[in-house]
Amino acid sequence: MRNLLTTIVLLAVLSHLAIGQVKTGSEPHRPQFHFTPKAHWMNDPNGMVYLNGTYHLFFQYYPDATVWGPMHWGHATSKDMVSWQEQPIALYPDSLGWIFSGSAVLDVNNTSGFGTNGKAPLVAIFTHHNQKLEKAKSDKFQYQSLAYSLDEGKTWTKYAGNPVLPNPGIVDFRDPKVRWYEPQKKWIMTLATKDRVTFYSSPNLKNWTKESEFGADLGAHGGVWECPDLLAMNHNGKKAWVLLVSMNPGGPNGGSATQYFVGDFDGKTFKPYSTTTKWMDYGTDNYAGVTFSNTGTRTILMGWMSNWQYAREVPTDPWRSATTVPRELALKEVGKELYLTSMPVKELDKLNGKSTTLTNVPVREQVDLTAKTGKTTLFKLTLLAPATSDFSLVLANEQGDELVIGYEKSTNSYYIDRSKSGKTDFEKGFGKRHTAPRLSTANNLSLTLLADVASVELFADGGLTVMTDIVFPEQPLNKLFIKSETGISIPRLTFTRLSAAGQ
Repeated sequence: MRNLLTTIVLLAVLSHLAIGQVKTGSEPHRPQFHFTPKAHWMNDPNGMVYLNGTYHLFFQYYPDATVWGPMHWGHATSKDMVSWQEQPIALYPDSLGWIFSGSAVLDVNNTSGFGTNGKAPLVAIFTHHNQKLEKAKSDKFQYQSLAYSLDEGKTWTKYAGNPVLPNPGIVDFRDPKVRWYEPQKKWIMTLATKDRVTFYSSPNLKNWTKESEFGADLGAHGGVWECPDLLAMNHNGKKAWVLLVSMNPGGPNGGSATQYFVGDFDGKTFKPYSTTTKWMDYGTDNYAGVTFSNTGTRTILMGWMSNWQYAREVPTDPWRSATTVPRELALKEVGKELYLTSMPVKELDKLNGKSTTLTNVPVREQVDLTAKTGKTTLFKLTLLAPATSDFSLVLANEQGDELVIGYEKSTNSYYIDRSKSGKTDFEKGFGKRHTAPRLSTANNLSLTLLADVASVELFADGGLTVMTDIVFPEQPLNKLFIKSETGISIPRLTFTRLSAAGQ
């Protein structure tokens, strides 16, 4: 009986670890309200879909090590996008190759014919990566394939006719994001094809026709284009289309990042309103983000909270990588430009604990807020301040680690400085100061900051400027200061304690 009880307790602990919110002494950097696998390597989110009250997150996963390897699709589910339960692996490598990134759709009309007895199939569209062909120096080692599920993602059957989209001779030919285009009753695949995006269409998910290409001479081209997503969004009662394109390297602060374009799409061709290069997140740790399908009028994105520049070296064990918090996307007009905004989904409010609000806070040099807020590493801070003076928020600990988040008036920019944030020597480019332009023209600036034990996510001016950075302090960053050398009065600051997800 004693052995049985020990086994039950161990299984309970492992089950709780699956949502990535239990931190032990050996896991000081385990996020408390971001999804992490209980063990091993994770990168891109894949196949995200909402179905019958459950959010499904699939992700690039290697179950045999904490470094990248033969890719599988891991799987996690949630009722609220806050507490996640890790599920059995969904897709395994096979004779056609490893299972690279892709998407999943609910085929409501059973266009694929995979459904039975009136049951609409869940269809995954993914890239097969054939390592044998790659080693043989072929340029056709990536191609697109299908799998389907009739039990809401619990089990999957790979289509016997794979691949459904062979490679025409493009080395980087991957990451299909598929959506239904209602005006022409067809599926649209947005595919990353080396230095551009290629659009394909299909009536049934099996037979694909090339429609057009976009981006060969537009946008940033500091690296390979990856993980695109085509979004239909409403702005002032009119439809606009947003094309997300991740790129590695070449981000605004180094390494991986995601650019976007706003324009029109007619079922064949995407035409941007502007040629200005825009970035979804100016931090270094939001990459390969894509949106959930089947969420109605809501557009919700999650990204991989890491960067290929150092993802393999970050000091975590027995897992590597987390996702960003889910973010709701919208469009906002500034001047004559349309920008994409992103803010944490409202579901995260369930983590809110005790709040402390301070008004008209005078800051001369430095104010220690820790006595008023209490020591905690999990919090949300909202702040309203005039855009007239420099100021910074400093997250610190007794060992002298400091993570600095601030606004610089002379350049009208935000920044995150992790040069003294703790462990930074595992990669020479990690401990740097990252900057982002302030896009809002309002007289006051507003900030929302989410802090987990090993990350900060900054949403400025209603999500017009966003920065995500991971950190690895030697001890918890449980002290909070606000600084201003020139002096500033903060009209309103609210500090809210957050609980760990699932607790």
